[in-house]
Amino acid sequence: MSPVVKPKGEKFTIPGKYLLLIFTFICILLMILTYGTPLFDGPFHGAVGYIVVPFEKGIGRIGEWMSNRRDQLRTVESLLEENALLREQLDDLTEENTILNQEKYELNELRDLLLLSDEYDSYDKVGARVIGKDTGNWFTSFLIDKGTSDGLEVDMNVIARGGLVGRITAVGPNWARVVSIISDGTNVSGQILATGDTLIVSGDLELMQSGKIRFSQLSDSTGTVRAGDKIVTSQISDKYLPGLLIGYVESIRWDNNNLTKSGELTPVVDFQHLSVVLVITDQKDLGEQE
Repeated sequence: MSPVVKPKGEKFTIPGKYLLLIFTFICILLMILTYGTPLFDGPFHGAVGYIVVPFEKGIGRIGEWMSNRRDQLRTVESLLEENALLREQLDDLTEENTILNQEKYELNELRDLLLLSDEYDSYDKVGARVIGKDTGNWFTSFLIDKGTSDGLEVDMNVIARGGLVGRITAVGPNWARVVSIISDGTNVSGQILATGDTLIVSGDLELMQSGKIRFSQLSDSTGTVRAGDKIVTSQISDKYLPGLLIGYVESIRWDNNNLTKSGELTPVVDFQHLSVVLVITDQKDLGEQE
């Protein structure tokens, strides 16, 4: 059936593919007539200028727009690839920076422990990492990753950056539990380093919220103890080795009996941030003391 002949009563239409062929043929014919013959020279030249030139300009603008659009798409695609690469590099650098900061922190911790170890060089020590703690903000009771296989025993003293942390209260093959001196019910026999006057340091978690713990029963016989004086473990302590730094006198006052003094001290250890500790494997020889 002919593409242009339609049955009577139906609307006359031409399929799109045939229209495209017709216009293509016309365009080719006009190109041949324009460049191959002098047909449009002369009287038809002006008419052709009004018809063909705008058509060619429109075709040129469309081609230019499509070319620009293609370049823009290529640019966007290139930017997206570059952005994805930069994001990947940023993630790698962020991870690397985090690792470096962590290593720097651990290095500082180990350096401080080394200095602390040198300070108490007369004692044998084992380094350990904190692997767990009780709930709360303070390290009142926590676990370390060393145990009996490393020579640890109950009542061994534990120190960290600055001084005394506490003592081991339970131990297994590869773990040990440490109770710190800030725990409620913990008492440590101490003394003022400058005068030798004895006192009792008592854990007080509520007071520790302000960064301090209590001391009591201070026999300040000379009346010379002042804020800032160092408090260390005393010779008469039954659980702690002598000379371990506990903290500094913060405040001091007379008791009601006017014979002893009490007050608060600032512990030298940061009990909010503990990651590595030293366990002193030497223990108090009570038999020798007696």
